[in-house]
Amino acid sequence: MDDVSQTRSNPFRTAPNLLTLMRICLAPFLVDAILEGRFALSFALFVAAGLTDALDGTLARILKQRTVLGQYLDPVADKLLLSTIFLVLMHEHLIPIMVTVLVFGRDVGILLVAAILYAAVGRREFKPSIFGKANTIAQVTAVAAVLLHQLTTASWVVVFRALALDATVALTVVSGLHYAWAVSRRGNSHASNGTVTK
Repeated sequence: MDDVSQTRSNPFRTAPNLLTLMRICLAPFLVDAILEGRFALSFALFVAAGLTDALDGTLARILKQRTVLGQYLDPVADKLLLSTIFLVLMHEHLIPIMVTVLVFGRDVGILLVAAILYAAVGRREFKPSIFGKANTIAQVTAVAAVLLHQLTTASWVVVFRALALDATVALTVVSGLHYAWAVSRRGNSHASNGTVTK
């Protein structure tokens, strides 16, 4: 069996999916570093996780190793990492409770709606909107800024942290409302057509 057929039969062998799994494995070490107050290490681990996120998509395109597993695994890894870190940072009083509640509430809401849509109409594809992508970038930036703020209290870091958190709140609300609008529009379309698509 050649490498191509092995990759097709076992998607875990692809480099992009291995990087995504590596990002998931970094989560407990990152959480432990934050809880122990080792912010230099936690910042380094978070940067490493961010690099794996940037590389997996790039490698998937360059190596033509896009898999169905990867399409589902990558966003799950992102949400798992970010949601966990937001909860830990809130627990350590390093991030406002409101920010974490909004971020976590939005993600849980989207997961519930996705599950309902799948059960009702068999819809499996949930393409992220530009607002969703912008929200993910804002969340990543906010976490990086909060961790960096524990290493230095330079004025530009303080401003950067405040702006990143404000952007996260705004984009979390906007992307959540946009998702709700998109779902309702699809539901109305299905109802008017009287058909179910998969």
